Amino acid sequence: MKHDFTIPDPDSQFNLRVFKQVLPYLTEYKSRIILAFCCLALAKVASVYLPFILKNTVDLLEKQQDLASPELILPLMLVAAYGLVRFTNVLFSELRDVLFGRVTESAMRQISLKVFSHIHQLDLEFHLNRKTGGLARDIERGVSGISFVMRFFVFNIGPTILELSFVVGILSVNYGVKYALVIIVAVFLYILFSVKATNWRIKYIKEANLADNQSNSRAVDSLLNFETVKYFNNEGYEKAEYDKDLAQWQNARRKNRLSLFALNGGQALIIALAMTATLALASLDVAQKNMTLGDFVLVNAFMMQIFIPLNFLGFVYREIKGSLTNIENMFKLLAIKSKTFEDGNAKNLELINACIEFKNVSFSYQNKKNTIKGLTFNIEAGKKIAIVGPSGAGKSTITKLLYRFYDASSGDILISHKSIKSYSLDSVRKLIAIVPQDTVLFNNSILENVRYGRLSATDKEVNKAIADAQLSDFVNSLPDKLNTQVGERGLKLSGGEKQRVAIARSLLKNTPILIFDEATSSLDSHNEAAIMETLKQVATGHTSLVIAHRLSTIIDADEILYMEKGKIKEQGTHQDLLVKNGFYADLWRKQSDVVR
Repeated sequence: MKHDFTIPDPDSQFNLRVFKQVLPYLTEYKSRIILAFCCLALAKVASVYLPFILKNTVDLLEKQQDLASPELILPLMLVAAYGLVRFTNVLFSELRDVLFGRVTESAMRQISLKVFSHIHQLDLEFHLNRKTGGLARDIERGVSGISFVMRFFVFNIGPTILELSFVVGILSVNYGVKYALVIIVAVFLYILFSVKATNWRIKYIKEANLADNQSNSRAVDSLLNFETVKYFNNEGYEKAEYDKDLAQWQNARRKNRLSLFALNGGQALIIALAMTATLALASLDVAQKNMTLGDFVLVNAFMMQIFIPLNFLGFVYREIKGSLTNIENMFKLLAIKSKTFEDGNAKNLELINACIEFKNVSFSYQNKKNTIKGLTFNIEAGKKIAIVGPSGAGKSTITKLLYRFYDASSGDILISHKSIKSYSLDSVRKLIAIVPQDTVLFNNSILENVRYGRLSATDKEVNKAIADAQLSDFVNSLPDKLNTQVGERGLKLSGGEKQRVAIARSLLKNTPILIFDEATSSLDSHNEAAIMETLKQVATGHTSLVIAHRLSTIIDADEILYMEKGKIKEQGTHQDLLVKNGFYADLWRKQSDVVR
């Protein structure tokens, strides 16, 4: 199954599933949430009370204009009260954000960790099909979306609706239903237009996100493989391809921007018409002595308080729609199931002896048939088995099946006479150390890359593994010694140096089963001979599986399997296979002729 990482089409309504998925991460901070809502309530009370202070101030000043000796104490007290209430409004709003900030940050941290951990648990097929840059962007946008939705949906949309209800009620009771009707109609038209327009422009948001993912993935992939780009003089091609992706991104952003202009323009028109109508009604009432100037100021203040956050509400709705899309896309990753899974009651594999058995094992990759067909062989504990054969014979697939990166289509694999499917993935993989053909290192020091084989290892143990891997002379020649940074994917080191780091890392793991997948393919003859002697000593008493291209490196194997097209064609010791004068002997002669 090919995994799909594109952004899903959003529903026309808010996706409540997202809130259900996020809610469990918030419940552990119930007291903080309650305090945050208390601060919210106090902030809204202060906000609604502010226009009344303005009204009383204006009315008082108007009356005192008719007095011979106006008193300034009361107006100044009202002004001071206005400043105090406004400060209180801001203070409680900030306290609300501080209290709720820890809740959202905790949720973001836990969800990020869960997604990260889940992705590491997915099968190898997922990671072969993924695009790292786009996947990272999906996670980043999803986590950021959680923060936005939690903060603004809870503390902006809800409170704005509550405040709107208060204002409509106050204006209806004090000044007549006509003011409430203008506000209700304007709000209805505003919300209707915002919803329709936002749903219309979601496709442009989706296009912009996809273009952003594509350009980012292209850039990451090109930079990770910059050596290959230079080998083939394809800098111009990479630049042109990246520019194509950027052009798509630019075009998508342009459409997004124009649609946003249409949305903002429509919202602004509705607000302007509503405020004009309300102030016109208030002006007529003042002229007809039905309202005071203070009432006029109060109505104007209430209209400003409603429509400024309502305008913000339009922005919040647009962003929440986009955020919900991003969050759902991130949670979509959690819904992907690995084809390789362990039983819920899986126990740790307790090793009696490190024997390995393949019993009639068959396996095929996606879109490939019969990679391995009915494979049966046995590696006794402490023995060394080598597998040779042409490319595509299925040699490296054996190690992937042993590590359970994939599960066999049929047949069974046993370690210590126990099926590896019956035990936890972690316990099985702890028994095996591998030196892979393609060594990829972390962008860290040589010391930490070697220590990665066993994180609890001491510096002394790390140094011994480095010495056993014939890496000491190279390390000592470096200015920063073990603290030398290897660069992204180990690009600062040569192929042979990276391979020796991988060998040291595997030796440090100190497992009963060792796998060498072309472990010396990048080494020169001098280092290869030295390391082969080391590996021979280290492998003593260990069960070893060696996948080799150079037959000279496996002539001491207890048994050699010659594979072709997923099947074992020949097996025996080096001398036995030469005597048979078959596939192995033919390959030996060809390599010997090349050496001559």
